[in-house]
Amino acid sequence: MAPSIPCFDLGRAILSLLVLTLSISTIQALSSDDRGAPLPSVYEVLPKYGLPSGLLPDSVVSYTLDDDGNFAVSLAKPCYIQFDYLVYYAEKITGKLSYGSITNLEGIQVQKFFLWLDVDEIKVDLPPADSIYFHVGFINKKLDVDQFETVHSCRDGVSGASCKRFWERVIEVLEL
Repeated sequence: MAPSIPCFDLGRAILSLLVLTLSISTIQALSSDDRGAPLPSVYEVLPKYGLPSGLLPDSVVSYTLDDDGNFAVSLAKPCYIQFDYLVYYAEKITGKLSYGSITNLEGIQVQKFFLWLDVDEIKVDLPPADSIYFHVGFINKKLDVDQFETVHSCRDGVSGASCKRFWERVIEVLEL
């Protein structure tokens, strides 16, 4: 007599395979950490930290933000924006982001008279008010926060208008 071969039940095999596939998919979905979800833009992140979104130019191509607040922002290229003062943005900007402030800042400079000075720290009043503070070395400059509420376009270099404004400030100082 021939040995008995177990009867293959196609329906049970398909059902078992389906249950196994669904179980694996569920486990993967539960263990994922939203890697598929798009990151918010850096302009959306800044207000979550109590900072105006216009602190950075519109040419941000990518950014990273660690759990401890350390960040790196990459721009398409270095550029300038005219606020109350002319500001230079390097291609890479780094620092530490916490609620209401950016510390250990590198990659942003401001023109003061004939000099380009590193901006070391940016802070806002808490609770948020109308002022923002830029720490440049031992100097603490208070500015109106409104000029940083909108994201500004970058320009490649220093324009004639900003040079004119620079010389007007030099003349003001000399007249003192």
